[in-house]
Amino acid sequence: MSDVNKTIQKWHASFKKGTDFDSWGQLVEAIDEYQILARQMQKEVQSASSDFTEEQKKTLGKIATCLEMRSASLQCTQTKEEFKLEDLKKLETIIKNILTYNKEFPFEVQPVPLRKILAPGEEENLELEEEEDAAAGAGSTEAFPPRAPASQGTLLPRLPSEPGMTLLTIKIEKIGLKDAGQCIDPYMTISVKDVNGVDLNPVQDTPVATRKEDTYVHFSVDIEIQRHLEKLPKGAAIFFEFKHYKPKKKFTSTKCFAFMEMDEIKPGPIVIELYKKPTDFKRKKLQLLTKKPLYLHLHQTLHKDS
Repeated sequence: MSDVNKTIQKWHASFKKGTDFDSWGQLVEAIDEYQILARQMQKEVQSASSDFTEEQKKTLGKIATCLEMRSASLQCTQTKEEFKLEDLKKLETIIKNILTYNKEFPFEVQPVPLRKILAPGEEENLELEEEEDAAAGAGSTEAFPPRAPASQGTLLPRLPSEPGMTLLTIKIEKIGLKDAGQCIDPYMTISVKDVNGVDLNPVQDTPVATRKEDTYVHFSVDIEIQRHLEKLPKGAAIFFEFKHYKPKKKFTSTKCFAFMEMDEIKPGPIVIELYKKPTDFKRKKLQLLTKKPLYLHLHQTLHKDS
């Protein structure tokens, strides 16, 4: 079986798993499955070496939109459901037959708008450019037309409590960077990975930070970790990737990252070191961003239902 067919088969299995969870009322698991699948499809849409045609990529982008709309419907119980499960199920045959599908897409949706996200290897070449940008005073943005913020955030609500189980809230307070004032539309991507760098939870983005002061970008935003701590495997870690927009290149780039291992989870403030990109989810080749004392400042709160 070709790689493309294997990918389609994997997507179809993931889609079935998500809609099954959804129909059984296991909403947290359904949201998790939908978001991971939407992300995989978006990654394919952005890939320069993709085996899919531009038309097929457009369809994949629209499927990703529908998955995100269904996720949003499940997370927001106050409003009337925007995207129903029976509508989502209509996409199953499209996913299965993406290589031959040539009908009109059943819903009026746009592919998720994406900024270019770089592959890990590509980002290393940007270090030099960043230094040149800084020397040229990259903080000046008047020459660029106004843009929508990079991210309104995709933060998720706290999970329901379970007897004897612990939930973790992490407040991202601020990050110290020597050129904090020059970062455009800065935000953080938070993920929980196992020892092999595989996602254990839906990935979350903070809204764009609004306050920059001296050498700090301030966030003051709470992240709800989407799994009880007791259910996280040994060797798991929580990653924080600091991203910002580069107008000259018209893409969002990861500037640096930090992570927290399980033995660092305890109530109260914590300060963690920043590492050079590309993000090393396996934690094998870590290089500190700078010798200067610049860190990511967090505050942890544990919620235990006795």
